[in-house]
Amino acid sequence: MRLALSLARRGLGRVWPNPAVGCVIVNGGRIVGRGWTQPSGRPHAEVVALAQAKDAARGATAYVTLEPCAHHGKTPPCAEALIAAGIARVVCALGDPDPRVDGGGFDMLRAAGIEVQTGLCEDEARVDQAGFLSRVTQGRPMLTLKLASSFDGRIATASGESQWITGPEARRHVHAMRASHDAVMVGAGTARDDDPSLTVRGLGMDHQPVRVVLSRHLDLPLDSQLGRSAREVPVWICHGHRAAPELIAAWKGMGAELIEVDEAQGTLDPTSVLQALGDRGLTRVYCEGGGGLAASLLGAGLVDELVGYGAGLAIGAEGRPSLAAMGLSRLAEAPRFDLVECRDIGGDVLHRWRRKA
Repeated sequence: MRLALSLARRGLGRVWPNPAVGCVIVNGGRIVGRGWTQPSGRPHAEVVALAQAKDAARGATAYVTLEPCAHHGKTPPCAEALIAAGIARVVCALGDPDPRVDGGGFDMLRAAGIEVQTGLCEDEARVDQAGFLSRVTQGRPMLTLKLASSFDGRIATASGESQWITGPEARRHVHAMRASHDAVMVGAGTARDDDPSLTVRGLGMDHQPVRVVLSRHLDLPLDSQLGRSAREVPVWICHGHRAAPELIAAWKGMGAELIEVDEAQGTLDPTSVLQALGDRGLTRVYCEGGGGLAASLLGAGLVDELVGYGAGLAIGAEGRPSLAAMGLSRLAEAPRFDLVECRDIGGDVLHRWRRKA
């Protein structure tokens, strides 16, 4: 099952709106097939593994990280494929809460006389499937908030200089994190100030995440890296209802997808933003700031995981803080997270935190 989980992770960031699933088929103590969900979500992991196993699947055990689907979509049900292949036993880590499945896959297997065991490595699978589970049960993608800051929590000097606070190893890790998410998201201020490309570079990848920008008035420079590359790598811009029609037309002409969302207290409503992204199939979003967007997401209780990169330099109070004001008066109001990882990364410190259950 742990091999199946490791295979499933190869699909993270590449298979939305489908879940990233892994499957390992064992017969007589020997692995005869293995597979994971392929880019764009199909073929599914079970189908890939069965194709590799061929006749050796008859009488075998299939280890699957998520309940096999039981509905006809763009592909036939994986539960039917396992039955047709003669699988004798299915061991599954986690049930699928999608109303089209939700126990139906297990029921179909059991009705065909296949032994079904569930719950093996369930906690690990639940972490890996957090994005898919969030979209199905809450209607929004999982959100990872990344902050790279100095020892005193600053992301730039007073003049805006920020390249580079952290070292090359930490920056490479950021690209790997981008690659494992469906989309990279920033606020309008970051898009204007940094002119980022928000692409994955230096990892030899042929796949890029969607680039999402939140801009209430669509007042973003058309002659930017995002604008110039919108036809090559998707750019989605979330905006308010008062965005100028000529700007909407201009960005659409550049190849960007425009998403109108609700506003609240003079800014874009973060809950509306994430619901809109979930409606479009995104399961995992990696937010890279800036401070205002980060504070609004934390304040709305929408951050599922924090990834921090801490550097050994001090900038001082005149520097730009990593978070804008959150309006907290008591510590009890502050969102809290559990530490799940802390390690050195090229002289900087990587620390990852997960929202308390």
